[in-house]
Amino acid sequence: MQKLPITAEGLARLEDELRVLRSEERPAVIRAIAEARAHGDLSENAEYHAARERQSFIEGRIAELESIIPSSEVIDVSKMAGDQVRFGARVTIVDEESDEEKTYRIIGAYEADMKNGSISISSPLARALIGKSVGDSVEVPAPGGARSVEITAVAF
Repeated sequence: MQKLPITAEGLARLEDELRVLRSEERPAVIRAIAEARAHGDLSENAEYHAARERQSFIEGRIAELESIIPSSEVIDVSKMAGDQVRFGARVTIVDEESDEEKTYRIIGAYEADMKNGSISISSPLARALIGKSVGDSVEVPAPGGARSVEITAVAF
């Protein structure tokens, strides 16, 4: 089984989500199904069908989390240092054409959130940056064609 890199915070979030799904969401949807079932005719009961759909989502997510968590390998980012891009690094890049500066944190696939500036280690941008250092110019594959970026800072 392949180990998936993840930060300690990311693993804690996944474990919390699993706990909430098991102890709160699952019992709540079971109660909602029982209540909707009590209303009679299930074929035209929208509440029943919505609750069953929600139950299906919850059970699927529980199964997914139960497979992700044991296969995760926590990487302790607090012990990392240097100017080379690795897992857990906060990387500041500047687009060489537009001079637009962006900062990304490279983390595990199951904790990445582009809106919060974190990208998956398996993303094309992260794969292009891994192993490079401050001052390096990097070609990054993009939908509109390759972009050239310069790494201006790396922090852990």
